[in-house]
Amino acid sequence: MSAGLWITVEGGDGTGKTTQSRLLADWLTGQGRTVVHTREPGGTEVGRLIRDIVLHHRGDIVPRAEALLYAADRAHHVATVVRPALERGEVVLQDRYLDSSVVYQGAGRVLDAAEVRNLSLWATEGALPDVTVLLDLDEQVARERLDSADKPFDRLEAAGESFHTRVRRAYLELAAAEPDRFLVVDAAAPVAEIAEVIRTRVAERLS
Repeated sequence: MSAGLWITVEGGDGTGKTTQSRLLADWLTGQGRTVVHTREPGGTEVGRLIRDIVLHHRGDIVPRAEALLYAADRAHHVATVVRPALERGEVVLQDRYLDSSVVYQGAGRVLDAAEVRNLSLWATEGALPDVTVLLDLDEQVARERLDSADKPFDRLEAAGESFHTRVRRAYLELAAAEPDRFLVVDAAAPVAEIAEVIRTRVAERLS
């Protein structure tokens, strides 16, 4: 698909995705790379509207509608941000992609995971990242981190314990099925240690 490199960062809520994405972006920039740091949902103007609906809508959203909203954001985001940047030879560093939908709407909302994945692949014309970093953390520890942040939970963060248990299990199953794409990192390790593991994998792909 690209001349650049596409990296996605995945994991349950509270695993440290924001911190590690920022550290990786800083390192890549220091290496002289042009980095497009983006996210889903919300990496475009259209995406920000969708993000507000799926994460902050006060009423109920049925699971299939939720999955379709994420896919709509993904279609627009890949077409207008990701693919053009990769064609320019840049590094796209992205918080969440279709794996989030597979685990959150598939395992979490108990939809058919294969159907959720195929929906996103159709929306993006089959686009898949070069590297997916999965920050894995015990769901109870992740919840403690979220609690200590002292901020209101969004709709997905507020889901129950069984929901987040299913999400973590599904992430690990995805990683096991695609070991060439996934890098699974223990998110309980020190921040600097995690960052070094990620940089090593990315450096291998860049070379």
